[in-house]
Amino acid sequence: MELSVYEIIGYLASGIIAVSMTMSSIVKFRWINLVGASTFATYGILIGALPVALLNGFIVAVDVYYLLRIYGKKELFETLEVRKDNRYLMRFLEFHDKEIQKFFPGFAYKPEMNTISFFVLRNTNIAGIFLAHQGKDGCLRVGLDYVVPEYRDYKNGKFIYHSLKDEFVKGGFQKIISPGLTSKHVSYLKRLGFSKTNADLFEKSLVNK
Repeated sequence: MELSVYEIIGYLASGIIAVSMTMSSIVKFRWINLVGASTFATYGILIGALPVALLNGFIVAVDVYYLLRIYGKKELFETLEVRKDNRYLMRFLEFHDKEIQKFFPGFAYKPEMNTISFFVLRNTNIAGIFLAHQGKDGCLRVGLDYVVPEYRDYKNGKFIYHSLKDEFVKGGFQKIISPGLTSKHVSYLKRLGFSKTNADLFEKSLVNK
């Protein structure tokens, strides 16, 4: 059976909406849902189904409204330093271990390696964890930079690697080195200004050359 153009648009819209429902990030959900609803509204107009067009037009308006709120909202970023043996830190790593392994395969917490340990807070909510240790020649080596799914919009990374840059320099660090073991994490590092040094390592300078 050969599908008409209208049917293809309808199936495409359904697929996009279905994908949006699998997003754990509210920002990704809103964007993908916006595309899906827009496509569905177009489909409704093309086939003369006014209720379909109106409903999805309303969904588009809702998505746009919340996206404007998200991007216009000023968030307070803070760091909360924790001791190497902090019980909540241990529990956090245990609870999120399955997700952590997706970005840092083989990660195992080694307290003795920590030079820097802090949670990233967004409006006092824990959005992620950053663990790193001091390497040679003023190098800060990232052991873990994990963001919980709800906050994966690059703002955590920009806060750590851009806003905290001067703090790292004051601590005697001249560059940051991070492993890039998965395609998603490599994309994240490149977007934040890291450059590849070898097969699995990426580097970002903290000082102007």
